[in-house]
Amino acid sequence: MSKIVQLKAASRARAGKGASRAVRRTGLIPGVVYGDKSEPQLISLTYGDVLPHIQTGRFLSTLIDLEVDGKTVRAIPRDVQFEPVRDFIVHVDFLRLGKDARVRVNVPVHFKGQDVSPGIKQGGALNIVSHTVALSCSANLIPDEITVDVSPMQVGQSIHLSDIKLPDGVTSAVKDDVTLCAISAQAKEEEASADAAAAEVPATNQKAPAAGAAAPAKGAAPAKGAAPAKGAAPAKGAAPAAAAPAKKK
Repeated sequence: MSKIVQLKAASRARAGKGASRAVRRTGLIPGVVYGDKSEPQLISLTYGDVLPHIQTGRFLSTLIDLEVDGKTVRAIPRDVQFEPVRDFIVHVDFLRLGKDARVRVNVPVHFKGQDVSPGIKQGGALNIVSHTVALSCSANLIPDEITVDVSPMQVGQSIHLSDIKLPDGVTSAVKDDVTLCAISAQAKEEEASADAAAAEVPATNQKAPAAGAAAPAKGAAPAKGAAPAKGAAPAKGAAPAAAAPAKKK
């Protein structure tokens, strides 16, 4: 189950963009804690304390024991906002978790058994469809991950979330059955088949052996410098040949 992270925070009195900018100028992150039928509480957190947990990629599914001015409240992060240009954290929202509260979380999916899968050994490729799954569970029963064993899979087979035994008290948070992975034929095999089919097509650009000079096409002008055929009419638009001078008597 998920490890509970300890974070310290301080309460703050002022809300609004100006107040949040003032908090950030001191090197802190403004935030808010809400839910469990209580009033929202404005807080500020140390940037260096929060950043390592966000960098794990599992922050939004991590239980937090948030100590605010000496009082600890169990919470879970619901949103992290970043500055769009410089990509630093500008705000964090936390949801209070009451007793027996259920939450929806995105849990990472890990795959094992690729080295012994017969489908992969035969040249298939493992296509991972879902890297995370949305689950509903008690706040104190959040799984760290869901493990999928692909070792028995053949080419053409797939695994869905309904095929996985989830921990007690954990259910899918969506109605549709989620596809987690499938093994398909390698693209290289398809390319090889296409190349083999192309090789069977005969070449059409081979030169025919020469068999004397080819006759000009009908109506084509004679080559430059070539004499017209005997008795042939001059080409349309061509100047008539000069007549030989008459013989003097």
